[in-house]
Amino acid sequence: MLAIRLQRVGRAGYPTYRLAVQESQRHPSSGRVVAYVGSYNPHTKDSNVQVEAAQKYLDNGAQPTPRVAKLLKEAGVKLPKWVKEAAGDKQKAIRNAEKLRKNQPKEEVVEEAPAEEAEAPAESAE
Repeated sequence: MLAIRLQRVGRAGYPTYRLAVQESQRHPSSGRVVAYVGSYNPHTKDSNVQVEAAQKYLDNGAQPTPRVAKLLKEAGVKLPKWVKEAAGDKQKAIRNAEKLRKNQPKEEVVEEAPAEEAEAPAESAE
């Protein structure tokens, strides 16, 4: 089975990616690459996609990763119905929400009125 995934290239600290069609059972950096169908630069958000080639591999059953599916959709490639698109919301479920500081009960301010009353008679006795 084929997969369309990002393959990291570029220098240290400045990655760029190729959109590679390769066997899904292989590691992205060392697997046999069938074809390159584009590139993506995450710093400038610039993507170059060969639309016809990508469409051909999708029609033949290549499965894109969620990020690649988003890039292909932005480039105008018609995705098959079986491709799962990434969720648009970026809200993660918060685990153990009761432990958050904002969800803790408020500490009540202890009034020091009895201490002030005890000092007041001592001052008036002088």
